[in-house]
Amino acid sequence: MDQDILEVEQTEKETYEATDVFAWANNLLQFKEDLKIQLFLISKNYVPYRTNLAEGIRDQLEPLFVDGILEYLFEGAEGGMIVRGFEEAEAEAGVLQRTQVFKVAHARQTLNFIKTQEHEIETFNDDEHDFSRMKGIAARLSHPDMKHDVFIIKVLPRSNVMQGKAGWMLRSGKFVPFDADAAIRIPSDNQLLVIDQDMYVFSQARLKQMFSYDAKEAIIAEKKVKEVNANFRLSFPEGQNMQTLIEGKRSIIKKLQKLDTTAVKQEQLLEHADDLGIEMMQDDTGAIIIMDDRDMSKFVNLLNDDYMESSLTGQRYEIIQKRLLKLDEDESAPAENSTIGE
Repeated sequence: MDQDILEVEQTEKETYEATDVFAWANNLLQFKEDLKIQLFLISKNYVPYRTNLAEGIRDQLEPLFVDGILEYLFEGAEGGMIVRGFEEAEAEAGVLQRTQVFKVAHARQTLNFIKTQEHEIETFNDDEHDFSRMKGIAARLSHPDMKHDVFIIKVLPRSNVMQGKAGWMLRSGKFVPFDADAAIRIPSDNQLLVIDQDMYVFSQARLKQMFSYDAKEAIIAEKKVKEVNANFRLSFPEGQNMQTLIEGKRSIIKKLQKLDTTAVKQEQLLEHADDLGIEMMQDDTGAIIIMDDRDMSKFVNLLNDDYMESSLTGQRYEIIQKRLLKLDEDESAPAENSTIGE
């Protein structure tokens, strides 16, 4: 990750103040008629693209992106709706959930690109870009008197996209050939709203679908990271830490969720690695050096006891899946999920 971006994100974490989404909705009314709304397509690789819009589209943007969210928030405020972080509880009626953008790696990546490198963003052109690779769409709301630009983000389901000459249109009572390169129908549901450093999540499923972020999974992983840091001495390159190295690594995160971080001591783990010939470097203070995600993966595998040496053949293996052997079980019962990879 670029050092400048890391420094910006660290500053954001240190200066974070929660926003008031209901106050934002009330304040937006005074700017609503003069809002500038720009649309960006977001690819499956989380790269944003500018879009060119015809004049007639402007009148449809507010109903599609803004009005539904405002109506939901006004009704929620009247009904006593509260805002709560994912860390505090599960979703329930009368609760709007919120997380911080810096926790959602792919959202952070996309929005930082728009905010800091907008001059480098390409304009989407169907002759040069593949519309089928576009995953979502983001509307940026801005006004000279608004403190922050606001982003409203929606997933673009494949069922909402029609390309090429594969369809018909009904015109004046007759079916005629579909004569456009592509057509899309913008989802009408409220999905994701970003105000400053906060992301308000109207649909957890859409958050996971859009940015591959499972809030519950991330919270458990964050807790395990704290436990690891409390029980092991690790050394990272400047600007990195365990949290940044596991971001987006679902296999590592899943292992972390099940780990007992107190099962072994640092000295035991290093001795086991040495016995297996797995290199784990240490710095002058004895801390384990984690340079990249490969080192991170080795460390978590060792902690999860995922390496073994066969006493029969002397071969060394990484265990892909394992089941704890219980000696009092019926020996005739077949072992389940016992896959071992070399």
